[in-house]
Amino acid sequence: MTAVAATLQQFSVRFGEFQALEEVSLEVPQGAFVAIVGPNGAGKSTLLKALLGISPGALRDAPTRVSGTVRVWGRPPEQVPADWVGYVPQVKSFDHSFPALALEVVVSGLRRGWPFRLTPQERAKAQAMLEQVGAGHLAYRRLGRLSGGELQRVYLARSLIRQPRLLLLDEPATGVDVLGEADLYRYLEAYQRRSGATVLMITHDWEAAQHHASAVLLLNRRVIAYGPPAEVMCHTCLAQAFGHVGHAHGLAMEGR
Repeated sequence: MTAVAATLQQFSVRFGEFQALEEVSLEVPQGAFVAIVGPNGAGKSTLLKALLGISPGALRDAPTRVSGTVRVWGRPPEQVPADWVGYVPQVKSFDHSFPALALEVVVSGLRRGWPFRLTPQERAKAQAMLEQVGAGHLAYRRLGRLSGGELQRVYLARSLIRQPRLLLLDEPATGVDVLGEADLYRYLEAYQRRSGATVLMITHDWEAAQHHASAVLLLNRRVIAYGPPAEVMCHTCLAQAFGHVGHAHGLAMEGR
């Protein structure tokens, strides 16, 4: 019987008058690669933060109402060991004038805090992880001098350095060129094969969802569809989620 990495049951989040998520129920098997697809404001990031154990109302001024349950390996997310979960946020907030090196950022994922002095063992481990994501040459480069794609690789290495069992990514290909995006998915798939980790990835790239995910969650505050990409990424489901299917994507989906 396949183990279950994460479950949500009738999970709802409301910020004031805004319904972010509505009775979301799903089960994610261990080892799945789930692409989360939906329009802006569909609750995708709210769902990931719930799996991370971050209170949905932590950064909101409006009153927040939360109901339902979220479990990661059968536990409330805040009770899951930090080593088990890796996270790559969409927005990387940092002061570009701060002289941080890529290697230090990766070690910060190992320490769960900023490393003001690195040990030889930490340097070696961070260098090896950067090598695994094709960024070994960036180890001693300052963050402010990295391109979007280079920065994404550094943050991916940071999220992987503790060898997490669950990896959550919020639009990891944002700001990455086509070649960098292909590399990113190759590194993710290679890590998943080696570790058996579960991956949940928010993406606006429908083709990436079809070609790289084992399952797609089509979300617009509630679950529109959840299952194999060939079944979920159909014209009817996409139209239901987005209200329309854009011209380019519509052509890509022709015949489905």
